[in-house]
Parts: sequence; structure tokens; C-alpha cells
Amino acid sequence: MRASSSPLRTPTSEALFAEAETLIPGGVNSPVRAFRAVGRNPLFIDHAEGPYLFDVDGNRYIDYVCSFGPLIAGHAHPEIVGALQAAAVRGTSYGAPTRLELDLARAIHQAMPSVEMVRLVNSGTEATMSALRLARAYTRRDIVVKVEGGYHGHADGLLARAGSGPLTLGAPDSPGVAAATAASTINVPFNDADALEHVLSSYPVAAFIVEPVPANMGVVRPRGNYLRRARELTRRYGSLLIFDEVITGFRLLYGGAQAVYRVAPDLTCLGKIIGGGLPVGAYGGRRDLMQLVAPVGPMYQAGTLSGNPLAVSAGLKMLELLRRPDVYPRLNRLAARLATGLRTAAARHEIPLRVQRVASILTAFFTEANVRDFGGVRTADTNLFAAYFNAMLERGIYLAPSQFEAAFVSLAHTDEDIEATIRAADSTFAQLRSAGYALRP
Repeated sequence: MRASSSPLRTPTSEALFAEAETLIPGGVNSPVRAFRAVGRNPLFIDHAEGPYLFDVDGNRYIDYVCSFGPLIAGHAHPEIVGALQAAAVRGTSYGAPTRLELDLARAIHQAMPSVEMVRLVNSGTEATMSALRLARAYTRRDIVVKVEGGYHGHADGLLARAGSGPLTLGAPDSPGVAAATAASTINVPFNDADALEHVLSSYPVAAFIVEPVPANMGVVRPRGNYLRRARELTRRYGSLLIFDEVITGFRLLYGGAQAVYRVAPDLTCLGKIIGGGLPVGAYGGRRDLMQLVAPVGPMYQAGTLSGNPLAVSAGLKMLELLRRPDVYPRLNRLAARLATGLRTAAARHEIPLRVQRVASILTAFFTEANVRDFGGVRTADTNLFAAYFNAMLERGIYLAPSQFEAAFVSLAHTDEDIEATIRAADSTFAQLRSAGYALRP
């Protein structure tokens, strides 16, 4: 629900955004924070607690963005805050090894046995960029394969037909990317193993990089044995399989998507949850591959703040929380209740909606089509989504301002929060039907 605005609280979101546009491109430090796709200016957040965001205008929202995934325990979890406070008084950065880095590397390896060695970095983009450099170094091949609509960060070669932010902004390719770099990336449809085999058999491919459960074009479930076929095919043709688990790592299950689907990639990219809400990333995998990374091997990659003690401390505490009993059953139960409630409410008001959920991440696609790949994703009605987003925001529900992002349920959400969200959706769908958005006969 929304609290009443306080006339004493200044400056407002509108005033802050007006100034931000003069100093920051688009007024935001990441395009996915812009509200352009939903026809309004972004909110400026004052603080957050548990499942709630509070903007500078005094409004409270139930938050399903959760900083785009990492806040699986909710905002300002007291144990994570305590871990950060304890770390900060010992120093914020050393530029030297710490035991904390070893502890996090050990925890990742124990959770994901395929990650025999791991290198910490500062973001998911750094992780995927470095993993692909390593794949090229190992195979001595240049071509990378990704899925259409797959987003793996803003490294040059990965912006070809990318999802998430580029798709939302209507700019799937970015100026400034060299033609030769773009030409070294080949896209294939998700869930189409035959298309993957055709490319692998036709070109010298260094790696196939894929989110095992795509969430950066909205949530799309892998069908049948698709991931196992990808594993078999990359082995057969001498390419590496890279799982981008920046979102799914420790989100679907403690061992990530690779534990859910029982597929071991050659390399894994991580981020978000392993930093407990602070900037972090990691890539790791087979020992023989990781031994190519400097200073042991010739593949150079470095970072002044990699393994930062604040991020590592928060990440270690987060992983400790996730090892507690009933964590994942609770997350899945809440997310399943939300998905069912949204479907039921949409059907009641004849709104075209497909809610796709895997564990505690979900996307409400405004379409009647099956959403099995990028083609299905692009059938979604973005105008209807914008109307839905704005109506839900007015009812105190904070969603990502894009049809092509996921919603995240956290441990901080309660049954009451879920029910309040479903009631808000029911009212919103009634409003949308009155506005003429119902299914056509």
C-alpha cells in the first residue's frame, strides 16, 4: 500500500530526475532503471527494508525487483547489515588477498562441484566477458554462440540481438561495437538444439553461452532435454558450454540451475546473490581451464576491487542464510501462489496473460502465444504491459519497468504481501478491461 505523501519531504523524485538528466545520461546510471518504456519518469528511492521500497515522496511499495535479483533475503537484512558493519571497520579494500575470498571460493565450489576453481570479479558483465576470453584462449577459436534475446552483460560481442535493457529500449544492437566483433557472435533460438548443432557443426565455435533459464528476456523455461543436448553437442564439436548463472545461481536452488537440471557446464558465471546486494561477479569451472588464467597462465584478467571484503562478507552471510532449512520451499511456495493469483485474476477479466515461473522468478507476458523462445517473447503487448505497470505502481506494487524483465520473490515477502499483490492485480485487470484491453472474441 502507499503511504500519504509528506509535504515536508524534499526534493521530490521529479525534481531529482530533472537535475539528474543534466548530469547523468538519461538521468540514470543503468538504462534498465529508466521508465521510458512505461511512459513516465523513474522514482528516486530513499530507503528500503524487508520487501518494501520507500521513495523520496513518502510512498511505500512492495518490491518485486529486488535490485534485479540479488536481494533474495530482502532489503537491509539485519544479519547482512551486521556482516557489512563488521567488515567495514576492518577496512574497505586492501588490494591484497584475504581469507574471506578463500571462504567464498570454497562455498561456491561446494555448492557447484563443476566450479573446481573460481576467480572473483566485480560484475556479471566482467564474469561473462572473462569467461569468453578464457574459452577463446583454450579452444583457439574466435566464434561465440548465444541465444536470440539472451543478455550476458554489455561486453561488445554480447550485444548482438540481446534482450533485457537493449530490447526494452528498442536497440538490440549498439553503435560503437566493431563490425568484426559483432561478426564473431552467432545467435540461435533458445530451446532449439537442432539449430545449435547446425552452427556448431558449421563453424569453429569457442563456446556456447546461455542462461540455463533465460530471465533477461523474461523467464523462459528450458524444454525437455534441451540443456543436456547442449552439453552433448558442445562436447562433440569441441566447444565449451558456459552457463550464465548470474541470475539463476543460488536463486533456483543452492547449487543453481545446473543442480536443478543436472547439467555440468565447463564454465559458470555468477553474480548478484553471491555479493549479498553489493557489486560482485565470478567465473569458474574446470581446473584445466582456470589454470590458463593469469598469473598461472597466459590469459590476462585483473581487477583492483575484485574480492572486495565488503562484497565478500555480504555474500558469505547471504549463502549462510540460504543454507538454512525450508528456504527454497518457502520461496517457491510464495512465488507459485503469486503466479497462480495473477493467472486467475487475468482470466477473470479476460486479459491475455501468460505467467511463466521457474522457482522464485517469474514474468507476466501479455500475450496469448506460447513463450518458448525470443520469437514468443516478442509477441508480448508492451503497451498493455505499460498500462499494467503504471496501474500496479499506483496501487503500491513495484515491478521492473520492462515487459522483458523478471519479477523476484524474496524471503522477506510474506503471505500478506502476496495476497495484497494479487488484489492489486485483480483491480488493475478490471481497470484494463474497462479500458478495452480484454481478449478479442
